[in-house]
Amino acid sequence: MRRIKDRRLRIGDVTLENNVILAPMAGVTDLPFRLLCKEQGAGLLCMEMVSAKAVHYNNKNTEALLEIHPGELPVSLQLFGSEPELMAETAARIEARPFAILDVNMGCPVPKVVNNREGSALMKNPRLAGEIIKALTSATRKPVTVKIRKGFDEAHVNAVELAKIAEENGAAAVAVHGRTREQYYSGKADWDIIRQVKEAVGIPVIGNGDVTDAVSAARMLEETGCDGVMVGRASRGNPWIFREINSYLETGVIPARPTGEEVCDMIIRHAKLQLALKGEYTAVREMRKHVAWYTAGYPHSAKLRRLVNEIETMEALEDCVWRIFEDAS
Repeated sequence: MRRIKDRRLRIGDVTLENNVILAPMAGVTDLPFRLLCKEQGAGLLCMEMVSAKAVHYNNKNTEALLEIHPGELPVSLQLFGSEPELMAETAARIEARPFAILDVNMGCPVPKVVNNREGSALMKNPRLAGEIIKALTSATRKPVTVKIRKGFDEAHVNAVELAKIAEENGAAAVAVHGRTREQYYSGKADWDIIRQVKEAVGIPVIGNGDVTDAVSAARMLEETGCDGVMVGRASRGNPWIFREINSYLETGVIPARPTGEEVCDMIIRHAKLQLALKGEYTAVREMRKHVAWYTAGYPHSAKLRRLVNEIETMEALEDCVWRIFEDAS
């Protein structure tokens, strides 16, 4: 693959330092994790999706999802909803917050979202999708992007149609997950649909799905012609993936994987960031899934997961993690 050292990506009036993007993931891409991915070179950090209706009605749990740290900029704030006027009102209401890009979720596959006509359900209603995008682009001065899927199911593959609608209604970029809603996250992502979308629109297209390492990221860029790659599940427990992809795209060299000690250090740093933001009770419990992801494939990782699931203090968590990595070294 031809090496391109200048990989800045322009979305509206926002220029990213590189074209490798952290995907929005509910329960994963909170502030502590985003800060770690930023340190490792993510060009854009996408926040957890936020309900426009929850913002509108001042839901007390939503404020934490909206928190942004100066050290993580630029970030993309993702809204989901199905009512154009309410979405627009919410966008105007949060305009002053320090996010750079406003994204609209038209890809979430979970039933409680889809059954409310939100997320990927909007792919079944292109007219409403267009109205939402138009309402948002009219309500905010910030670039509006759209995250879609290949289609709702294999009988209704309409990513190209939705991307054209997004562009026509003022969207500054579109991210395409190469799976249908019916697939959720199983099976193989269809990169050809990403290529088709790229050929159909003039705005930047970001590819998503099956980017698991530096080589697959480069292959997606080459095979689809997309402007950027979005990394989702492969970043869980692996913020280093952004460093690796950037290095490979620019130099053809993949850095060495982190040592056990480096992984341990990252887990502890992640836990301390969680502690500072959420308090010990919540931080320890949220770190359980992260520890499982960080340690997958390591010797004694199953034992560590069992131990961590019983731990209730940060001190015990730290002791447990160090002990397991010492045993593995």
